[in-house]
Amino acid sequence: MITGIRYAHTNLIARDWRRLVDFYVSTLGCVIVPPERDLKGPALEAGTGVAGATLAGVHVRLPGHGPSGPTLEIFSYGVMPEKPATAIQRPGFGHLAFQVDDVGAARAEVLAAGGRALGETVSLTIGMDRVVTWCYVTDPEDNPIELQAWRTIATVEAPDAGS
Repeated sequence: MITGIRYAHTNLIARDWRRLVDFYVSTLGCVIVPPERDLKGPALEAGTGVAGATLAGVHVRLPGHGPSGPTLEIFSYGVMPEKPATAIQRPGFGHLAFQVDDVGAARAEVLAAGGRALGETVSLTIGMDRVVTWCYVTDPEDNPIELQAWRTIATVEAPDAGS
C-alpha cells in the first residue's frame, strides 16, 4: 500500500467553471478555497499531455468535513472536446454523492438551480435495519449527482414471554 496516502480532491471539468462553482456553493453548500488558478505553459502541457493547454478554475471545499476536508476542483480548459451524453451507467466515474436531510427538498432545490432529474426518488432497505432514500439529478452542466438520506428502521422488541 502507498504510505502517507490521503484522499485530496476530485476534478470536474466544466464548460463554464464560474457558473458551476456558483451552483456548488449556492445550492450544495461548498466553500471556495482560494486561490483561483489560471495556468498555462510547458509544465501544464507536459503534465496534461495536451498541446497548448490552458486551465482556469478553483477548488471548493465539500460540505460536512470541516476546513481540512476534501475538495472538488472545478476547472475549464481553454479548448475542450464535446462532452458525451450523460448516462448514469457509463463506465468510469459515475456521480458525486451528497448526504442530505430531505431528499425531496434537496432535489427540488437542485432542479430549481438548473439541474435536471435522472430517474425518480426511491427508498431501498439495506441490510436488516437501514433504509436509504435517494435520487439522481444533474448539476447545470449535466454531471450526475446522487442525493441520499439514511435512516434506521426501528425494531420492535417481542413482548416478554412472562407477561
